[in-house]
Amino acid sequence: MMDPLTAPIAGSERRDIGGAQVDVMHAGAARIRRIVYPVGFRWSRNVKPSVKTDSCLHAHVGFLARGRIQGEYSDGCRFEFTAPQGVVIEPDHDAWVVGDEPTVLIEFDFASDTIAHMALPTRHRHP
Repeated sequence: MMDPLTAPIAGSERRDIGGAQVDVMHAGAARIRRIVYPVGFRWSRNVKPSVKTDSCLHAHVGFLARGRIQGEYSDGCRFEFTAPQGVVIEPDHDAWVVGDEPTVLIEFDFASDTIAHMALPTRHRHP
């Protein structure tokens, strides 16, 4: 039996980003993205070499449907999310999968305009 959280999505664009499976669907000016991060995935190890930035500069807003992720902002602040949970991760971070199961994140974004549309800071700030 196929797992509906990781099964192919009809009509989506499938991409591989550093070993993570990303399915993208368009919704008006926004995108819905399902990202399946494999066990052992870490942004700084799997994606950083190809994008050549010190940290992930994208914002992530969505719903963690499965698994657990931890991360750290460049200023040393740490975060952790465990499914099921809403997720907001500001730019300027590293993040990794924790545990022995893939992590599934359903994300809503506006491509390069996500930060502006979601009214998020361009880098992590302390409240």
